[in-house]
Amino acid sequence: TGGAGPSLAGAKLHRAPDNAALIELITGGLEDQGMPPSWHLLPNGPKLIAAYVRTLGAVEQVPVPGNSEHGRAVYQKAGCGGCHIVSGEGTGIGPELTGVGLRRTSALIRTTILHPADSLPQGFVMVRVQATGGSEMTGVRVNEDSFSIQLKDARGHFRSFEKAKLAALERLSGKTLMPSYADSLKGSDLDDLVAYLTGLRGAQ
Repeated sequence: TGGAGPSLAGAKLHRAPDNAALIELITGGLEDQGMPPSWHLLPNGPKLIAAYVRTLGAVEQVPVPGNSEHGRAVYQKAGCGGCHIVSGEGTGIGPELTGVGLRRTSALIRTTILHPADSLPQGFVMVRVQATGGSEMTGVRVNEDSFSIQLKDARGHFRSFEKAKLAALERLSGKTLMPSYADSLKGSDLDDLVAYLTGLRGAQ
C-alpha cells in the first residue's frame, strides 16, 4: 500500500498509464524520487514485475473514514496553505499537495500530520548555518556541493552560502519545519483532514 513510495494497489497508476510506461519506470527508476533503476533484473524481469503490479489493482480498497469536505475546512483553519500548495493556492515552502493522494497512503498522511519528523522523505535535511559575523539561519537544504550550500527558510526565501565563510554548519537530523498537530486536532477533525488529503489526486 505504499510508504516512502506511492501505493501500487490501484487500477490506475499516475506515472504508468500502460504496461510500456510501467516497464520503462521499473527499468529506469525515478532517482530524484528515491527509486533506483532496476538494471540488475533478468531480461524478462521488468515485464514479469509489471504483470504482477497490474494484479494489485484488483485489491479491494479500504475506504478512508472522515468527511473530506469538512477536511478542507480543517486544512484551511489549520493554516496548512501557509506552507503547502493545492491546485495553485498556498505557499510552496513544503511539498505540493495537489496530488498527494496518488503518492501517499492515508496511513502515512495521518502519521505525517501527527508526527511529521517520523516520515521525512529521503534526502530531506534541515540545516543551521552561522555566518562569521554571528547571524544565523535555519532552513531546508535545497542544494549542496563541496563549496556551497543553498537553503530555503520558513518564509520560503532562498539563501546561498559559501562554506568557507561560515563559522558553523549543523545538520539537524530528524527535524522539520512542519509542526505536529497531535495536540491541536480534536474529535473527527483528524479523520476529516486525512480524508481530504487522501482525495487530492491532481488533475484528472
